[in-house]
Amino acid sequence: MTKKRKKILIFGLLIVLVVLVSISLYFINQFEKILYFPPITPEEWCENQPCIQIKFFSSTLILVQPTSTFIVYLLGILTIIIGIYHLKVSRMQRFVELWGLALVLWGLGALFAGTSYQAFSYEIKCAGRGSCIWTSWWEVMYLIFSVGSVDAMLLAQANLIKKEKYYRVIFLYSVINFLGYVLIVVIGSVVPIKILITFELMIVFLAPTIGYFILFNLKRLRRFKQTVDLYLLLIWVFLIIIMGAYFLYFITGITEVLWEKGIWFSENDVLHIGLIAWILYIGFIINKVTKSNIKMISK
Repeated sequence: MTKKRKKILIFGLLIVLVVLVSISLYFINQFEKILYFPPITPEEWCENQPCIQIKFFSSTLILVQPTSTFIVYLLGILTIIIGIYHLKVSRMQRFVELWGLALVLWGLGALFAGTSYQAFSYEIKCAGRGSCIWTSWWEVMYLIFSVGSVDAMLLAQANLIKKEKYYRVIFLYSVINFLGYVLIVVIGSVVPIKILITFELMIVFLAPTIGYFILFNLKRLRRFKQTVDLYLLLIWVFLIIIMGAYFLYFITGITEVLWEKGIWFSENDVLHIGLIAWILYIGFIINKVTKSNIKMISK
């Protein structure tokens, strides 16, 4: 079996695994046992955040944070479109293909997150319950897709080096990292263990990879002094700045102050608007790298 076929087989098996895990978690999760503390009733859900009622045939749906929903769905759809575009124009270039895959996964994660954290959070977490549940299948899938996306980015970066042994190590790490995280999420969802399916734990899994990206691009920039390497480095610097802005906005409590004045703009909006700009920048940089004669570390 050729190396290319082996990699296609591995990616195919990973896709099948994600599908099977997704279907299994949908039916065997124990999210009903993880409630907010202190508890939040369905009546309280819309007391501190914007909700609107939408007539859907003979039913009435409650849409939560409509403006935030628009922003996060825009992020997801835009990211998927850019990802599909790069998959289409990759011309079998692994760097471009993997970045395209990473963006599609990131976009899907954004759609899953927006569905449960914003748009239909009431319908998913509260409707028909005495107390609202803390998380959902949609949010867990967001966590899995996000880690898978960053691991695909890692493989894309590894393709800038003509060193097969190095690439195999990175490939193995990315697969183990992803499978390990999926296993942890499954345990957290089924047992259930809240800390294993938190956003914070996902960040712990992503942080070493983001740190590696920065060191990798810094090394290339110092060695080759190419502008393209600076552009790649800025991808991760911008992401850190965006995350910093999100947490700063969150801890200062600006969201609550604005909501009391009828201005529905939250820390999530800061994050998603920043990520829209980030995704557009990534699309620009991938095209630039593809068209440039970027040097690669020799064997």
